Amino acid sequence: MRLAIPVAIGALALTACGSDEGDGGGAYKIAYQGPLSGTNVALGENMQNGIQLAIDEANESGEYDFEIEYFAADDRGAEGDATTAAQTAIDDADVMAVVGPAFSGPANISAPLYGQAGLAAVSSSATLPALTEQGFQTFLRAVPNDNAQGLAMSDFLVGQDGVENVMVISDSTPYGEGLSDVAQSELEGAGVTVERETVPADTVDYGSAARTVVDSGVDALIYAGYYEGLAPFATRLAEAGFDGIGISGDGSNDDELINLAGDSVEGWYLTCPCTDAAEEQATAEFAERYEAAYDTPPGTYSAESYDVANMIIETIAGLGDDVSRQAVYEALAGAEYEGLTKTFAFDENGEFTNTAIFMYQVEGGQRGYLGPVEELAAG
Repeated sequence: MRLAIPVAIGALALTACGSDEGDGGGAYKIAYQGPLSGTNVALGENMQNGIQLAIDEANESGEYDFEIEYFAADDRGAEGDATTAAQTAIDDADVMAVVGPAFSGPANISAPLYGQAGLAAVSSSATLPALTEQGFQTFLRAVPNDNAQGLAMSDFLVGQDGVENVMVISDSTPYGEGLSDVAQSELEGAGVTVERETVPADTVDYGSAARTVVDSGVDALIYAGYYEGLAPFATRLAEAGFDGIGISGDGSNDDELINLAGDSVEGWYLTCPCTDAAEEQATAEFAERYEAAYDTPPGTYSAESYDVANMIIETIAGLGDDVSRQAVYEALAGAEYEGLTKTFAFDENGEFTNTAIFMYQVEGGQRGYLGPVEELAAG
């Protein structure tokens, strides 16, 4: 791992030394902020398991003179719970870095708090482009943002025969609005006619929205939101007779979508800045270890979160006796880390420097991995 020259992160930065636990060294904690309860808990558990596996393997390896402990900061994927979740991690002096926040809305609220505390927040999944444009002091994005994902959706649909009119629907969350904005802009730039609608995530009956889609006669639909909303929406769309192309993003890319919606999501496409750990050779052994540990295959962002946790662990190890929150952040910000899923590096704003997006499709009641969108669109 290459470490850059440290940069200042502000007068409010706090430091915290590890406790005197462990064999010959300290004990440090890595926190995860994300939905560990609530309607999108499956996405949170995917990431939590990847982080926990990295921690367990590090502790069992005997390679480090310190112990790593896991710290859960449950924000339910909701902006209203973000402040409390972040503060619990900040208040524990042994927390040296945070993986997350997982969702863009909570990240927008928590990132300033982490910045004031000098605590690195490295999100493996929050994709709202504006998160790295606001000067948050310690926020690092370890995933391509929705500029890449929205472009990938557009490129894919433009490459499909007969797609001339597309409806873009946001669930009204910061994530949904941001992804919708990019997708709409890219589609219109490619000469496609776009209709824009908003259907809030807490909608009780999606029947009216489904009829609006069908009556519009659009050739394709982009749903920018999470599986909790897409599942009932897709059910109503199927009942209303929608026969166009359906596509959604990483917020819907989870098996829970199929568990909730069944045959109604058959044929739907799902984009994600994440690979299928079980399908890619580089992550095959990780997938086996993950399934052995949790009795389920890795899900969306499991492998990426595993990589981020290991990057943090190696950063702590590289600091020797100089471990502090500020030192960890500075080292991470200048790092170039070769993970299982990709090489992790950040620009001066904390933005991830890789833009690869991958495609999945629900076929036969399962999420099938199709590969990089760039290759699919070109084909």
